Amino acid sequence: MPRAPISDFLTEYNTGVFINCPFDAGYKRFFYGIVFTTIYCGFRARCALELDDGSQIRIEKIFKIIEECRLGVHDLSRTELDRSSRLPRFNMPLELGMFLGAKRYGDGIQRSKQCLILDRQSHRYQKFISDIAGQDIKSHQSRIEIAISVTRDWLRSCAARPMPGGAEIFRQYRRFRSGLAEICKDLRLKAAEMTFNDFNNIVTEWLKAELLKQK
Repeated sequence: MPRAPISDFLTEYNTGVFINCPFDAGYKRFFYGIVFTTIYCGFRARCALELDDGSQIRIEKIFKIIEECRLGVHDLSRTELDRSSRLPRFNMPLELGMFLGAKRYGDGIQRSKQCLILDRQSHRYQKFISDIAGQDIKSHQSRIEIAISVTRDWLRSCAARPMPGGAEIFRQYRRFRSGLAEICKDLRLKAAEMTFNDFNNIVTEWLKAELLKQK
């Protein structure tokens, strides 16, 4: 089978954004907001939830997605103890380390990686992951509108093109969320059944429809 042209890979690499964040119900509104913002700004949202391959070791899957993305959003805000295990969540710091390692030790294209590191308070990370002291950590203050605005501003710095401001994207996100239940109903899809790929496709098609309305 012929390999895809290198130009296609570079396009997908340059627009790919690895989303490294919690996947639990309590964080879902932030996850959806960050994914929506990523797609709205013209990038491709990627995360470990996109593949369901029982033959592939999970960490290898994550390494592959990281390898295919120039950009990464890493939210370290959910490191508190789990109520049942009484242990902290280390997946997000681990995957941030994998991303930084790919940038440091990878080939030329990997060294072009850039990332946004989020926490709920600006300097809270120093208490549990002080080795990243000196990096620019952004605070979303546990507010979805701030998370969207910060993500938009960072993506704007990574792209040589204009894009709407964070307030406008948040407004559009609220419009989208208000109609999401009806969209799922039309697709005969329960909201609880919606996968990452479902959500990705729904956002993409909604944005296309909105763009056509403006013409």
